[in-house]
Order: sequence, then C-alpha cells, then structure tokens
Amino acid sequence: MARSAYKSMEDFAKACGVSRPTLAKYFNNPQDVKPITRRRIETVLRQSDFEPSSFVRHLSSKMVVNVGIIVPTIYDPFFAKFVSHIEAALRGRDLRPILISSQTAPDLEEEAAERMLDFKVAGIIVAPLGNLSRPGVFDRLKSEIPTVSFDVPLGDDVPFVSNDHRFGMTAMVQYLCRSGEPPVLIEGPHLTDNVLIRQDAYRQCMKAEGHEPLVVDFDRAASWDMERLGREQMRRLLREGLPGKTLLCSNDRIAFGVISAACEAGLKIGREPGDDIRVAGHDDHPLSEYVWPPLTTTAQDTETIAFETVQQLVDVLGAEQRGETIVPRQKRIRSTLMMRRSA
Repeated sequence: MARSAYKSMEDFAKACGVSRPTLAKYFNNPQDVKPITRRRIETVLRQSDFEPSSFVRHLSSKMVVNVGIIVPTIYDPFFAKFVSHIEAALRGRDLRPILISSQTAPDLEEEAAERMLDFKVAGIIVAPLGNLSRPGVFDRLKSEIPTVSFDVPLGDDVPFVSNDHRFGMTAMVQYLCRSGEPPVLIEGPHLTDNVLIRQDAYRQCMKAEGHEPLVVDFDRAASWDMERLGREQMRRLLREGLPGKTLLCSNDRIAFGVISAACEAGLKIGREPGDDIRVAGHDDHPLSEYVWPPLTTTAQDTETIAFETVQQLVDVLGAEQRGETIVPRQKRIRSTLMMRRSA
C-alpha cells in the first residue's frame, strides 16, 4: 500500500486530527501529550513518510540550531548593518545564522526561499524585496518553518518588526518647517510600501504645519540603484527649475544622488547663511555622516530592530516547543532625528 505524503506540518496535523502546536509538542517529547493523542499521531506516522519540521528535530535532539536570514542585498551598507546586528543577536542566544542575499532579484529571492527549506533551518528571518517579490514566494516557507520578517511585512500571520516610518518622517518635516523653508519631498522608487507610508506622513504633517505638500514623483523604472536615480532626478529638476530650496529625500541613498548633482552644478548645500539649498534624508545610512556636507536624516534604530526581530523568532520557537500558539505581533521602533550640516 502506498504511503501517504504530506507537504507540511499543517497537512500532517490535520491528518492526525490535532493542532500544529500539539504535533510539535509530540515530536519534542511524546510523553507530553495524552496517550490517546499519541496513539493517533503514531498511527498516521506509520502510514506515511512524514519527516517533522527541522526546528522540532533541533529542539528534541539538542543539535546546533541554524537560523536562516534572507535580505535583498548586502551590497548596501544599510542592510549589511542590519545583518551584523541580527547575527550578533542570534549568536547571543546560541543560534547559528545562515545568510543568503537575493541580490535584489525576484528569481534569486525565490531560490533563497527554496535553499532555506533544503538547509532545514530551525527558523527564518526575512527582509522581502517588497513590490518586486513574486506572489506567494514565501508561502511554503511560512507553512513549514517559523518565520519573522523585518523592514517589509509578509502578512498578518507573520511576526514583523520595522522602523516607525510615519514617526520619523513627521519629526523631520516639523524640524525643516520650523528651521527654514518648508520641504519638497523627492520621491524614490516604489520598491516597498514604506515609500508610500513616508509620503503619506509627509503630506499629513505639511498640512498640519500649514503648508501645501509638494511631491516630486519618481519618474524612472524601479531600481535599487538609488544613488544614480537620485542624481538623475536632481539633474532633471535643475534643468527644469528647482521646486524649492529645501529638498527632503525619501531615503538617504536618494539624497546622496541629489547632493552629487547639486555639487556638480556648483550649488552650496547646508543650513548656513549663503548656502543655496538644504538637503535631508531618512534612515541614517552608515555613510550619511561622512558625505559632504554631513546629511541631516532620521536614524533607524537598527540594533533594536534586529534584537526585537530575533526575540520574536525565539518566542515563536519557544511556543512551538511548548505546544502553544502565539498571536503574531507587529512592532515599530521609533527613529531619532539627526541634525547635521546639510539642513
């Protein structure tokens, strides 16, 4: 007789007539479940080729626990900084990180998700590509391995930690309005919904400050090559006429390109008397304090975001081990205004 095949813990749990947490509890220690439940699981197990998910095997055998990390890129020092903090937080809990970069390519992101399943990691931390991700690319991963996302959410069923983009943008707009000419927002590519959240916060805050919002829409194909895109956008604005003298960029990398084009045109950037324009960004990219002039921005608390992301994964793993279900939480960490020479 052909043995039954099950694609995931959920499928196998349904066949046994138990919940996934109960199944995880059985695989961690069969004596922890009621005898009638144990017999039911073992009957279905004998009739199938089912292999328990990797995190259960790790916990029950006391093996080294591997945790996968998928990020859009490590070429960008901003994500490299996140990864460094996540790795440190994992090692502090005796968890071993395995990193794959999707290199900003949807096909490589899909491949990364498949590789993590092959590696049989105990848990996964993901920063998705966002709007470039293929539909359902992480569905199987989420169903088989405890998953937590940061920067971009994976849905209401997955714990998520992020910067509070609305808070940071509001703080920046208030500062710029009260220290000089109201800002014009220079959009970046719509790679994630974070761009739209920041734009909405800008519009609301400008109105609250008594000013009409002015957004320079992004007019290029979406790309992660943001410094180039920012420079091209600024060159176009210089040809057509600047819409204002305070330019608030949707992220620091766009601001780097804007500063490059402004310097190329001979403009003085800064908040001192005699300067031509002010430029500000968002995120506190690791290079933002080293460009000239140093960039005024809002600093994401990358260390706290990384710590909270790892903590959420540890909480999920612990709940699965105990046979419990926890409600996925979304947590947003406030940023800090960094006032520097550029604005």
